[in-house]
Order: sequence, then C-alpha cells, then structure tokens
Amino acid sequence: MRKTTIPSDKLNEKELFQRLSSLCARRECCIRDMEEKMLALGVEEEMQSRIIDRLVQERFVDETRYARAYALDKMRYNHWGRLKIGQMLRMQGISTSDRDIALRELPDEEYDDILRRLIESKLPTIKANSDYERRGKLFRYLLGRGFEMSDIERLIDSEF
Repeated sequence: MRKTTIPSDKLNEKELFQRLSSLCARRECCIRDMEEKMLALGVEEEMQSRIIDRLVQERFVDETRYARAYALDKMRYNHWGRLKIGQMLRMQGISTSDRDIALRELPDEEYDDILRRLIESKLPTIKANSDYERRGKLFRYLLGRGFEMSDIERLIDSEF
C-alpha cells in the first residue's frame, strides 16, 4: 500500500479535502481517523475543523455508518463479541448512540453461530483436571473475546 504524504509547506485545503474524501470513498473512516491523518500531516486545527465539517456534511464521513461496518466486520472476521466491539468503538470516539445502534443491529443468529463455533473449536484444546475447571477456562476465553456472560451461559447450558 502506498503512503501518500503532502509536504507541510504545500498544504492546500482543497487538495487535502480531495485526498481525504478519496480515502473515505475507498473505505469507511471515522472522524478520529481523519483527525489523526491531518495531525500527522501537520494541518492546523482551523483547517482540520473545516475539512472535517465538510467531510461530514458531504457524507464522506458518517459515524453511524462507520460503527455499523466496524461492528459487523469485527464480529464476522475477528469473532469478537458485543462487549469488545463496543469498547473499541468507544476508544475511537464513537458516540454512545451510534455504538448502541451498531451493536443492536448485529444479527443475533450469526452472532450465536460464531459463539457456538468458538466454543466447539476451543473446548477440545482446553487442558483441565475437571469439568468445572474446563468450564471456567472456556468462560474466561469467551469473555476475553468480548461475549456477554448471559450469551455464553445460554449456549453452553443448552448445547454443550
């Protein structure tokens, strides 16, 4: 991947907006991503604010859309639970309402299927002296991946 940099003495607001909007057109970005890019380029705060406002206004940057895409990707590809996804979105500065929307929209059936597959793949690899110890290790593993205790208990008790 090619890193595009703009010489600090040649920062032009129009050109910078075009480059950032092009980046946003290729992948979902949040406001924090844009701030970090501009900070790395040494863009002054006033210009940062104007560019971000324009990116949001022209819908190149949409925090709700970003949160939805991020949550779905992390669930499907990284096999993360709602708690871990929510925490990571919080760390990226996504608002509570946008986080809640994204987490509520995760498909429950697919979410349970991912949790079930994690249980099935992890259970045979756990070394323990008793079923109680094995269950505890499994719970810690799944909690560490961000799944809720209630979901873990529900699936383990009903299927394993």
